[in-house]
Amino acid sequence: MSSPTLQHIPISELYPRPSALMMWERTRHRKVNWLVELIAEATGTFIYTFAGAGSTAAYICGNILQIAGLGSLFQIGVAYSVGIALAIAVCVSTSRGHFNPALTVHAIIFHKFPVLKGLRYIVAQIFGAYVACLLIYVQYKQFIHLSIEALQAAGKYEEVMFTSSGPAGIFAFYVPVGTNLGYVVLNEFVCDFILGLVIFACTSPSNHFATPATMPWLIGLAYGVITFGFAPVGLAANAARDLGGRFAAMTLFGRAANGGKYAAIAALTNIPATLIAGVFYELVFNDSARTMNPEWLHMLAGMKAEMQRKAGGDVTPSLHGSTGSDEKVIQA
Repeated sequence: MSSPTLQHIPISELYPRPSALMMWERTRHRKVNWLVELIAEATGTFIYTFAGAGSTAAYICGNILQIAGLGSLFQIGVAYSVGIALAIAVCVSTSRGHFNPALTVHAIIFHKFPVLKGLRYIVAQIFGAYVACLLIYVQYKQFIHLSIEALQAAGKYEEVMFTSSGPAGIFAFYVPVGTNLGYVVLNEFVCDFILGLVIFACTSPSNHFATPATMPWLIGLAYGVITFGFAPVGLAANAARDLGGRFAAMTLFGRAANGGKYAAIAALTNIPATLIAGVFYELVFNDSARTMNPEWLHMLAGMKAEMQRKAGGDVTPSLHGSTGSDEKVIQA
């Protein structure tokens, strides 16, 4: 592979930052970069949870209070799609954009991502979703309490409260009582497998149809597609979104919000589905004989140059040589 011809000039040479911020950057790189990465992971899950669960709040409260035009399944799917794309655009340069425990586990197993760092990432991801749900509750508190009062007045509180149509369903995922959980597992697994396949394809540097600029939107669209078609059957698609939301629901409404046996399905199924999707992609679709997309080449070389600057080393435009980790650069 030939070296890129473009020089990767640090932004500070074109737009110098104040000396105080430059001093903070040096301190951050030396001492607290691990914390900044965790904040980025939490922020990423916060953004797409805030988008998706916020849209869900409008939909559920609107239905209970019979207020027309406050939401739809389509709107929820679009919100999650855009939320995913925005999360990647904002945070991927800092933490490499996992935002999903399944992708972090995949990085640990297949890309030598440090185990302890991976565990910290997973905690940060869950925390980001948890905070987003609590903030949504505060913002929608009046509507949520009016919805609860309406259910109590209609004698439907016990029937609806802890379902996908009830106020707790804004934050946590549920399936109707009596649902055949085998079908739910199948639905979750197939959707997560397809989603994982799209993610691995869109983050492959040899994919000339998914550039670094289009990758966030393609992944976001994949989330939207599975939401449009299969959310009514029972779909979580991300353990961080599920656990963060479920913990928030239990914080707000007590243990009755735990989701029963379905909680384990929602939290865990996406992990093996994503791992199998990764193996399937490598065995069937990936091919090292392909040429690298020039846009990916330029971006990866720039990211390597950034890591070298942070380490205090010389910066060369070549992608050859170790970056200090075999982690895949993009995992979003």
